[in-house]
Amino acid sequence: MRKILVIGSGKSTAYLLKYLLDKSASENLFITVGDLNLNHAKSLIGSHKNAKAILLDVFNSPSRTHAIKDADIVISMLPARFHIEVAKDCITYKKHMVTASYVSPEMQHLDHDAKANNLVLMNEIGVDPGIDHMSAMQVLDRIRDKGGKIILFESFTGGLVAPESDNNLWNYKFTWNPRNVVVAGQGGAAKFLQEGAYKYIPYNRLFRRTEFLEIPNFGRFEVYANRDSLKYQSVYGLDHIKTLYRGTMRRVGFSRAWHIFATLGMTDDSYTIDDSKNMSYRDFVNAFLPYSPTDSVELKLRHQLKIDQDDMVWDKLIELDIFNPNKPVELKKATPAQILQKILMDSWTLSKTDKDMIVMYHKFGYELHGKQHQIDANMVVLGEDQTYTAMAKTVGLPVAIATLAILNGKIKTPGVQIPITKEVYNPILKELENYSIRFQEKEVPYLGYNPLNI
Repeated sequence: MRKILVIGSGKSTAYLLKYLLDKSASENLFITVGDLNLNHAKSLIGSHKNAKAILLDVFNSPSRTHAIKDADIVISMLPARFHIEVAKDCITYKKHMVTASYVSPEMQHLDHDAKANNLVLMNEIGVDPGIDHMSAMQVLDRIRDKGGKIILFESFTGGLVAPESDNNLWNYKFTWNPRNVVVAGQGGAAKFLQEGAYKYIPYNRLFRRTEFLEIPNFGRFEVYANRDSLKYQSVYGLDHIKTLYRGTMRRVGFSRAWHIFATLGMTDDSYTIDDSKNMSYRDFVNAFLPYSPTDSVELKLRHQLKIDQDDMVWDKLIELDIFNPNKPVELKKATPAQILQKILMDSWTLSKTDKDMIVMYHKFGYELHGKQHQIDANMVVLGEDQTYTAMAKTVGLPVAIATLAILNGKIKTPGVQIPITKEVYNPILKELENYSIRFQEKEVPYLGYNPLNI
C-alpha cells in the first residue's frame, strides 16, 4: 500500500483524515498519524483497518526520521515553525511534502534541493493561505487568457461564528488560534495600493480604517487591512495593478470595539506585567488608566476614551465581564496580550453546540477591449460540529486533495511552491465543489475602489 504520514492531529485534521480514510481502499492508501497526543490521534482514525496512530515527537530525531523514511509522502500539520525539521528530512529521504502554512525563508532555501531531487514541497494549501490563492488565480488567469488587463484586486477572509451560534454582542467567537486574533496587525503598518497610490495604516489606526461589504444571504461585514497586501503582488502577476488590498473580515462593529483594547495597550505582547498572577480582571483594566482617589475604573475608562454610557461599545465591554474584581488573572509574569486572551476566552470559546463559518470575498476589476469590468466572488462554508468545523474543512480538504494529486502524479512540478498554477488549482477547486466549497461569481458594473464612483 502507498503510505501517507500525517504529522500532527490538531483541530484542522478531522476532514483531512476522513478524506484520506474514505479514499484508502480505492486508492490503496495506508495512513499513519504521528502525534504526541496518541489518544487524540487514535480517536480521529478509530478502528480503521488502513490507518494507525503512532507516538511521534518532532524533536526526537530518530523517531521523526524513522517515520518519514517509511512514508511515500508526508503531510505536516504541525505549528508553522516546526515544518522545517520535517522538510529537511523529506529532502534527505526523497519524500514529497505538503503543509498548509506560509512559506518561511528557511523553507524557501530548500527549493534548489527539492528541484534537484524532483520533489514537490507544497505549502500554503489550506484556506487562507490556500483557497484564496487558488480561487483568485483561477479568475485572474481566466481574465488574462482572454486578453484582459487586471486593474483591481481585493481579497478578504474571515473565520467567524455561524449565524445560528452568533449570540453575543461582538458577533464573534474564537474559531481558530486565539493568540493570532489578539496580536493581529502588530509589527508594522498595513501596506496596500489604492488607485495607484501606496497607502499605510499604522497599528493605532488599523481598526478605525475599515471597509464594508455585503455577502448575499449573510448580510453586512467589515474588513480591516492585512499587514502587507503587496506580499503576493509579483507572485500573482499584478506588478502594474492600480488597487491591491487584502484584509480580514468581521461583523460590523467589531473593529470599533476592538480599537479600545489596542488604544489602551491591552494587545501588547512585548513586555510582562509584574504582578499579573495576583491581579483581577478589574485590576488589569485599571493598570492602563490614570490614578484617581474617587473615580471608578468604569468612569475613568469612559472618560479616557470618550465612551457614552448608551454606546453599544460599552455594552460589549460589560458583556466580557472585564470589570469583575473577583475573577483572577492567575497568569504569572504575563504580557497584556496573554491576559486579554484569557479574559476573552471566557466569553468567546465555542460551546459544544456552536458552529463556525468561513467567509471569503474577492473583487476583480479589469479592462477588456477598451471597457472596464468587475467580478465579485464570494464563498461561505458552515461547520457541522466541533470536530468537523468549517475551518477544518477548508484547511484539511485542500491539503488532502493536493497530497493525493502529488501521489498520483497529477501535480508534478518540483520545488518549494504555493498553489498558483493551473496544474494545481484547477483539479483541487473542481474537487472542492463536491464538498460544497465553491465560489459564487457575479458580473457587476466596474466602480473601482470608490463604491460611490466619485
